Parts: sequence; structure tokens; C-alpha cells
Amino acid sequence: MRAMAIVVGLVSILACACGGAPGGGAAAGGGAPGNAGARASTGDGTVSSAAPTPSAAALLERFKAATGGAAWDGVASVEVRGTVAQGGLSGPVVTTLDTQRGRSVSTYTLGPLDGAEGFDGEIRWQQDGGGEVSALDAPEARTIARTTAWMNALGYWYPKRAAAEIGAPSTREDAGRRYLVVVATPAGGHAIELWFDPASSLLARTVERQAGETAITMFDDYRDVGGRRHAFHVVMDRVDTAGRTDPRERTEVRVDRVATNVPLAETAFAMPKMPPTARIANASGVTRVPFDLVNNHIYVDGSIGGVKARLLVDTGGTNVLTPAATKKLGIPAEGKLLGRGAGADPVDLAIARPADVRVGDAVLAKPVFYVLDLGLAEAIEGVPEDGLVGFEMFRRFRVSIDYQARVLTLTDPAKFQPPSGAHAVPFELADRIPIVRGTLDGVPVRLSIDTGSRLSLTLHSPFVREHDAIARYGAASERIVGWGVGGPSLARPARLGVLTIGDVTLRDLAGDLFTDDKGAFANPDLSGNIGGGVLRKFTVTFDYEAKRMYLAPNADFAKPDPFDRSGVVLAIDGAALKVLAVASGGPAERASLAKDDRITAIDGEAVTKRPLMEWRRRFTERPAGTHVALSLAGSPARKVDLVLADAIPPHATVR
Repeated sequence: MRAMAIVVGLVSILACACGGAPGGGAAAGGGAPGNAGARASTGDGTVSSAAPTPSAAALLERFKAATGGAAWDGVASVEVRGTVAQGGLSGPVVTTLDTQRGRSVSTYTLGPLDGAEGFDGEIRWQQDGGGEVSALDAPEARTIARTTAWMNALGYWYPKRAAAEIGAPSTREDAGRRYLVVVATPAGGHAIELWFDPASSLLARTVERQAGETAITMFDDYRDVGGRRHAFHVVMDRVDTAGRTDPRERTEVRVDRVATNVPLAETAFAMPKMPPTARIANASGVTRVPFDLVNNHIYVDGSIGGVKARLLVDTGGTNVLTPAATKKLGIPAEGKLLGRGAGADPVDLAIARPADVRVGDAVLAKPVFYVLDLGLAEAIEGVPEDGLVGFEMFRRFRVSIDYQARVLTLTDPAKFQPPSGAHAVPFELADRIPIVRGTLDGVPVRLSIDTGSRLSLTLHSPFVREHDAIARYGAASERIVGWGVGGPSLARPARLGVLTIGDVTLRDLAGDLFTDDKGAFANPDLSGNIGGGVLRKFTVTFDYEAKRMYLAPNADFAKPDPFDRSGVVLAIDGAALKVLAVASGGPAERASLAKDDRITAIDGEAVTKRPLMEWRRRFTERPAGTHVALSLAGSPARKVDLVLADAIPPHATVR
């Protein structure tokens, strides 16, 4: 399960605000911003024109002249103050740009959230609403930082401050309007498209890839400030991998005041310290909490605002509460933003700020919780669930997960010692998710670490296509392999060969080859996602400050990596197990099981006699060829013979 937090992106939005666009609509006088952005991101709409297209240098010079010309030459800094709005929430925002060195910092309030983000000249950083601070050092984060720094330094006018490769302009048409477009690729950054209005020579929008999506930023309502023209209205839409925008994710800034040459302290752009709102409430600085391992998911008993809560522990997500839990706990929620997960469909997301959250003696005061509907997760897991604790706990404490003993240990950073004898694996952070490097059957890979996924290794769809992984591994037919935020996740199961992470080698993993273009597993910046199916073979320790993951193999390390042999997805439905999906050509289909069938007994035993995870374990661990008698509700009731079979071979055959 992966719940994606909101992304404000204020620095990248306001980096261009010193170049305005003509008044009119948010897309420079025409069209709906979301639709325009979706089309613009594909590159469609290139048209010929009878008018000669100016050179890139001439186009950028016209842009400078239209916004004040030489009046910009003496500008060393810009401060922009205004109001930011997203998902029904709003508040003040202040962004400061160092136009000489490309540094930036933005502080904001968005409803109940106070946050910040910036670039100190070397590293991009962010501070979440709960106070957690992270240096974002993954390659994709660094390219975003370098491109934003180029914009901050006005590199399009002053290439000596920040260099970029700039291509020849092209002519594009969108929503009945014509634009001149320059593609710039700053040194160390990613490409960014600059769309200019040919009538005014002002910047109308930018288009750039960010974190697996396309960010479309549009500028208008330009005004004169001290002889320079600044955009006073800025709108950013994000286009996902399926080409969709969503109004819940739109960020809008209305500028109130622009000041230039404001004094800059050397520390103004430095990554801030985290507030002291986290503690271990005992003298030892260590707390050990038993957990239940269900479907490779970690469940702990904790409390929120002093009320007991059942929580999943998830490195791949942020703190989450279900809407039902907020009502039970009496916690108000604000906003209607957008949340994304492993499923294809985005969901509504709100913000809650309880007094505290506690797991054992680990306490976070005034944390941020994202409130979203987990759908059928509770019925599919077979256990009650109020939400999850994620990045916030992992960032504030040192966290060790002993899968063998079923014990979660949280340690005060000052008391932490790296585990002796464990394999140390460095990781990077992109947004809030740890990413490790390794190889899969000789191919370099970058993999996110996600305790909230029950699977072993899910390969992202761009990686699958690039390496022809379906043919290489002889993948089985597509089926539902998981269910998370946004609904079911479909993939093609396959037996993988050799995975190396640091100096750890794993063999014959049960893999899932994702093929869709929607959801978290369509992110082209990563090769795949490591879940609980792999992590349960270790005691895993995370040090987010040092960016180290420690792996100590346990007794399950050498055991075969199993995969479901039934071909059916089940969920609790009263006194029965409801069939949610049947794999095409699999054992369940051959036994004539169908969607919405209700199983009341297995091998003569009522399904209520055992937890759902026990039935799943039987379907996974019993050998191929085992006959399983199923009793189905209905009129009349019927019995079927389910013969377990391997969907993927027990050992890898890499082609």
C-alpha cells in the first residue's frame, strides 16, 4: 500500500514568476489549463506557420525586453509573497530566490499544514507539515533541483550564471492559440519547455517532467513592479502517466507583493532543523512493540489522541487514517486533495491533525495524518485497520523490524547503534521513499523499499517494456496481484532470477511485472518496488538520517519464495469469502469459480473458523496438484474441486 502525499512544488511554480504572461485565462488567454496541459505534455500540436520563427536567442531576448530589459541586470534576489490554494485549502506563501546562485526557499501554510521546501545550492530539501525534514538526493530529485536553479538564476537571460543546452524554437498550437516553444536542458537538470506568446513575447507556460509526472505551469496577470513585469497569477497542473489531470491536485498562487534585492542571509536557504516533537517516553530511549504479520503486512497496536488504533507500518507511505477512523477518534479533517497509490484510480485526500500518535513508547506530537478511503483493504486483509504510520515515524526514529520474532523496535537517534554483522545498504530519498540500487539478472536497477506491499518484487511498467521482461521471464497472464489505495493492482507474475542489493543476493523471487500506465508502479524513474515478500527474510533496520538500511538474514532467508496457487482473490464477506477476481486460465477458473461467488467452507471447515490469511497460506504453500473442496453459497448451494497449480515455475528460467 502506498499513499502519496500532496506535492505543493511552490519553488518550481514561482521560479518563473518574474516573467509574466498576457492577461486572460490561466493558459495565457485561452482554454482550460488542465486540458491544455495534458495535450502540451505529449508534444502534439506542432504546426507550420507562414511567419518566420525567430532564433532561440532572439526569442529569449524579446522575453527579457518585454519584462523590463536592462532593469533585470541589477537584480540579485526576488521575494514573492502571496496566497497558495490547493484542494480547498489555502494560506500564505513566501518564496525567496537568489538570482545569482539559483538558490531558493519557500514557506507556506495550506489549511492546517505549515511546510517549507528549498534548494541550498547543492541539495533540494523539504519540510513536511509535521516538521519532518528530508534532503532529497535521488537522481530525479537532483535533476529537478538543477532545472529549478536554472530558472531561479534567470539562466535563460544570464547563461554565465547557469548553463543550459537550448534547442531551436518550434511553433505549437493549443486551444486555438499559437505559441513559440523553446526546450532548454540545464546542466545536470532535466528538459523544460518554455512556451511564449508570440504577440507579447511573454512566458505563458512551462512543461517539465517531475517525479514520473508532467508539471504544466501557467502564468498570467502580469504587472509592472519597479519597471519589471512579474506574473501575479500562477497555476500548476500535474499530468499523470496516463495523461490525466485532476483539479484536486491543481496548485494556484495569487501574488500580492514582489520585492527585489531583498537582503539574503547566508543561512537563508539552509535545510532547517526538525522541531523537537518526537520522543521515546522512557529513560532507555528504546521501545519494542510486538506486531502481527498478516499477508506480509506489519500491524501494530498504537493510539491516536489517546484512543487505541490498529495501524499498518509502511515505509512507502505517510501517516494515514481512514474516514471511519477519524469519526471514531473524533478528529476533524480538512480539504479535498488528491491521493495516489498502487491502484489506478486517484482518491480524495483530506488532512487531520490529532494531538499525538503513539506506538509503544514512541510519541509524535501534533502529527499530520492524510485521511483517505482504503477501499476494500480491510476486507481483503481480513483484519481491522484504522490507518497506517509511515515516513514520519521512520524519519524521526531509528526503526528495526524483526520479521522472525515479530517485534518492531523504535530507538531515539541519540541512542542508536548500527546492528552488528548486518549488511549495510545505502539508500537515496526521492520524496519520502527510500530507494536502493542493485542488479536484477545483471541489469542495474533502482528499487523503492515498501513494507506496505505484500509482494516480493514488482517491476515498474517502463522497466518491463524497456527490457522486454514479459518475454524474458515467460510471464503468466495478467491478474490482480494486490489491492491498495486507488483499487486493484494488476500485473503478470513471473519467476525472477538473481537479485543483488549491496552484498546480499536473493534467488528465484516471485515477481510481478506491471504493465499499466497508471498508478505508482508506472513511475519511469524507478525499476521496481521491493515489498514484504523479500523483507520478511531479514531483520531490517532503517536509519533515515544516515540513509542506511541494514539487512540481517533470518531463518526464512533461504526458503523458497512462494506464489499463490489458487488463482483467486478473496475478501471477507460476512460468514463467507467473496470472490473478487479470478485469474484467466488459472485453477479457480478451471474449477468454474466466478466473480462474486461466496465460499462458505473449505475442505469441510467453515471459513469463519480460520483467519483469511490462513486460507491464503494454504493456497500458497500447499503443493501443486493438491485438491481443495470448496462449498459455495447459492440456490442451490454447490461444491467445486479446486486443484492447486503453479502460475509461475518454482525456479527461474531467464531467457
